[in-house]
Amino acid sequence: MVVGKNKRLTKGSKKGAKKKVVDPFSKKDWYDVKAPAMFNIRNIGKTLVTRTQGTKIVSNGLKGRVFETMIEAHVDVKTTDGYLLRLFCVGFTKKHNNQIGKTSSAQHQQVRQIQKMMEIVIQEMKTNDLKEVVNKLIPDSIEKDIEKACLSIYPLHDVFVRKVKMLKKPRFGLGKLVELHGEGSSSGKATGGETGAKVE
Repeated sequence: MVVGKNKRLTKGSKKGAKKKVVDPFSKKDWYDVKAPAMFNIRNIGKTLVTRTQGTKIVSNGLKGRVFETMIEAHVDVKTTDGYLLRLFCVGFTKKHNNQIGKTSSAQHQQVRQIQKMMEIVIQEMKTNDLKEVVNKLIPDSIEKDIEKACLSIYPLHDVFVRKVKMLKKPRFGLGKLVELHGEGSSSGKATGGETGAKVE
């Protein structure tokens, strides 16, 4: 055996010797997220300026239920102020009032009719602007309209607009932002006392 240095056993390996452990959050700024004036709770939370996740949810799929049919539909709606939204709606079949059997599964033709009815109800929102659309989504008025419209085809329960995706948006100026948050005057300057501040 040749006597010499074993490179694998050398103390103080050069690899990673000068590498400093840096906190990844040290160079990021936290900002308060405020909802528009149409919501009761204005302060939603805080966010990093470089990590915007948007309106995505962890699980986009919903699991089926026993003895029921899950019906999904999605519709593209363009508001009067230029926003193109895609609304995802979901609902579940339920028993008729005089039904004896356990299962309440809808036929394929009935599913297609209900999906078409969902699309018709949601398409009525294209006569509103974005603020009015949000005001309709908050009290579940759209879901109740869908249930009423589909009652003649097959009774539904747990109807929800589960997700709203923004596909296109118009040019968004500072004046429009101030108007949405209800904190501005006609001059375009914010009159509210609360201002954003950097959080250490």
